[in-house]
Amino acid sequence: MAVKILSVDDELDLELLLTQYFRRKIRKGEYEFRFAHNGLEALTMLLKEKDFDIILSDINMPEMDGLSLLTKINEMQNPALKCIMVSAYGDMGNIRQAMNNGAFDFATKPIDLEDLSLTIEKAIQQITYIKAMQQEHTQLEAIKGDLAVAREIQHAILPRIFPPFPEEARFLDIAASMNAAKEVGGDFYDFFRIDGDRIGFVVADVSGKGVPAAIFMAVSRTLIRATGIKGVKPSECISYSNNLLVEESVNSMFVTIFYGIYNIRTGEVTYTNAGHNPPYIIKADGTVDRLPYSDNIIAGIMEGFHFTEETFFLQPGDMLLLYTDGVTEATNNEYVEYGDERLEALLKKSHSANCQQMVDILKADVKAFEGDEDQSDDITLLAIKRL
Repeated sequence: MAVKILSVDDELDLELLLTQYFRRKIRKGEYEFRFAHNGLEALTMLLKEKDFDIILSDINMPEMDGLSLLTKINEMQNPALKCIMVSAYGDMGNIRQAMNNGAFDFATKPIDLEDLSLTIEKAIQQITYIKAMQQEHTQLEAIKGDLAVAREIQHAILPRIFPPFPEEARFLDIAASMNAAKEVGGDFYDFFRIDGDRIGFVVADVSGKGVPAAIFMAVSRTLIRATGIKGVKPSECISYSNNLLVEESVNSMFVTIFYGIYNIRTGEVTYTNAGHNPPYIIKADGTVDRLPYSDNIIAGIMEGFHFTEETFFLQPGDMLLLYTDGVTEATNNEYVEYGDERLEALLKKSHSANCQQMVDILKADVKAFEGDEDQSDDITLLAIKRL
């Protein structure tokens, strides 16, 4: 695209001078010159044509002088439009005022066209940079908009209605939360009915953050739900999902998973832990026990691995709390981690809370611990209580 230059001067011979001197650049399509003979005529052209790059304006003109024109140009708030002011050598007061009012540069009459050519080239460099920055800003704004939509979609695919099974309200309490550290996250939780007596539930943490983790999260969640809802054992569900995730993994991404099946009638929980933080059982008497660490590997790194499963029972009044490491690894401004001991102490203190209260209490406590520090990792919680 040609650089579009508007020359504003009441001396008509300047038009011939400029077109003659810059004839090669005009012929090559590098420069395009337009001409006005006073500030008012120039302003009219600027309002009609929005694509001027450089204004080459005399200061002393009839009807509207160059300083008044410069003021009007400033009101357009176009940082990519550069003004080069022209006046007599002795008119330094007006030239100084023009520079103070935002002119890019100046030239004195009689015009040294070689010097003017260098000034125009310098202006073009700035204009090119500014336009590139404006384009990048526009692209970033578009990306921010896309990420906001992605965040809404990500939250929409997770269960958000609590209690989720009102017909089981006498037997079961469930609450969950996922707070991403960035616009979108790699953590997820899920739960779904398998049959009249059993529900499947899962908490998982994908490696990394941001958009790649969010995409891998959506794939992982879909695989586990689609497989688990068939009622297969947790070990079979995670083994099958793992094999598919290995095939889909890019840049060696992986996911830690805790997937369990809870029997609403008996309190039995059968689960497979694929490298995830062991959940806590908060008993009705205030005792807090953590499930043992698993020998299973994380999912998505080795095809054909046979995952094992374990079983335990929730007694009436017991709560199972699943979480991601964004809780225990949250840090304050002294780089101290929230840690397991602080988490266990809070769970003991809050043992009588229902599931939603427990989720809210823990989120608030982690936030208070972090203080002014930014959240460094996704934080996901899932609580299940046998009533």
